[in-house]
Amino acid sequence: MNLVQHVADTVAEHGDRPAIVFEGREQTYEEFWEQTGQFAQALADRGIGADDRVAIYLPNVPQFVTAFHGTLRAGGAIVPMNPQYKSRELEHMLGDSEAKAVVTLPDLVQHVDAVREDTDVEFVVTVGDGGDVSFEEFLADDTLDIVERDADDVAAQPYTSGTTGTPKGVLLTHENLGSNADQGAGPIPGGIRPDDRHLGVLPLFHIYGMTVTMNSTLFNGGSYYPVPEWNAPEVIDLVETHDITLIHAVPAMYNDIISQPDAEEFDLSSVRFANSGGSGLPMEVLERFEELYGVELYEGYGLTETSPVTHANHAGDRRKGSIGKPLEGVSSRIVDHNFEELPPVERGPLAEDDAELDEVVGELVISGPNVMKGYYERPEANEEAFTHADGKRWFHTGDLGYYDEDGFYYIVDRKKHMINTAGYNVYPREVEELLFEHPDVADAAVVGVPDERRGETVKAFVVPTPDATATPDDIREYCLERLAEYKHPREVEFVDELPRTTTGKVQKFELAGEE
Repeated sequence: MNLVQHVADTVAEHGDRPAIVFEGREQTYEEFWEQTGQFAQALADRGIGADDRVAIYLPNVPQFVTAFHGTLRAGGAIVPMNPQYKSRELEHMLGDSEAKAVVTLPDLVQHVDAVREDTDVEFVVTVGDGGDVSFEEFLADDTLDIVERDADDVAAQPYTSGTTGTPKGVLLTHENLGSNADQGAGPIPGGIRPDDRHLGVLPLFHIYGMTVTMNSTLFNGGSYYPVPEWNAPEVIDLVETHDITLIHAVPAMYNDIISQPDAEEFDLSSVRFANSGGSGLPMEVLERFEELYGVELYEGYGLTETSPVTHANHAGDRRKGSIGKPLEGVSSRIVDHNFEELPPVERGPLAEDDAELDEVVGELVISGPNVMKGYYERPEANEEAFTHADGKRWFHTGDLGYYDEDGFYYIVDRKKHMINTAGYNVYPREVEELLFEHPDVADAAVVGVPDERRGETVKAFVVPTPDATATPDDIREYCLERLAEYKHPREVEFVDELPRTTTGKVQKFELAGEE
């Protein structure tokens, strides 16, 4: 099994249709497939083959897609790297993965060169002049046939975002990625169709963009529109000009769209499905987006370690505030610290006065064909990550949540983000949801900070809107009037922006570290 066989099947059926559309130029499936074969042959000519790692250090450009599938076609595995990373971050990833080649931009070669002597990198391919060889010159004249791999062989080794420590290499197999690309298309009515035009704003170095936008589209004959850099007005122009039909994005992107001064003028009538993932979607953002554009916004859930999607809301089977139900083939549970399954609530999402969250909230664990093989050379981390029970291998997500009798799941927060103040548990997301309801709040994050009396106390970092008149004290009082006293942020700090990963996750360790 080699997951690029899915693309070969698409080429056989839709060879003359556009596979990738970038800056006005269409590349058909036949043209794309020819290039992946040339890239694979070029790797083979340089001795790169089965199990060898090729690092792709690029933004969302067509060459990323070619290098990805060309490497897999040659039997190798991908190490996707954030193009915002500098030498220090690359040193760990290149050294840990033992990548033999890097594909990057000329401007980024300097960061590779700075650490190259301490890695196994043999050559650097650049999209443009620079490095050892340009991408166009690297392509071979001939094409390599698909190198067969076992379902359990590694196809990609992305690294965790590093928001809580040193990034770990995640071993994702051909079965993991192939199955999840099929699963990820399931929530879309009728699946992904050949006439679909899929917006590629999610970075391809991240598993969400790699699987849900790139692979799911190419497996089903749709057209993929990569976008190298997020810019809300430019992206909306692309949606309107090319009649984009599918959007997958993170909450921060949707928040950017609805926060534009001319947001009410945007035309998203071509969009038939919009999904949010990567982090929790504030209800205010969801409802405002739907109010403005008449497009339902469906929330889902996943992690790098699960390829990524595990849960999603579907058309006709949706509950606002929920991450949805497990995808076909995925099993999930909410368990306590003894791995005992907790009972469901009658119906969610819970209001604060319906039940005590602490009585029904546990850790979400996942089992299925999309769950990673393990962390690369991290036996202790693998020991902590998995529990074997009832004939299944369960992955511990580290996320806290609950589920209801209808099978919908709800995420409360990360285990590592939960705040314990004077013996009471505070889930930051609950406070953040309230902050987003304030008209003067453009963005917000809540963390626990040290407190001599309570052990921890709640602090909110708020990005005010341009025309905000509220003060930090006003925000604090606003929360105190609407939350239990122990939950309200005793400290509120206004900031220009929140530190986020490229996929929109707030790096809360940086906020807490500012203390």
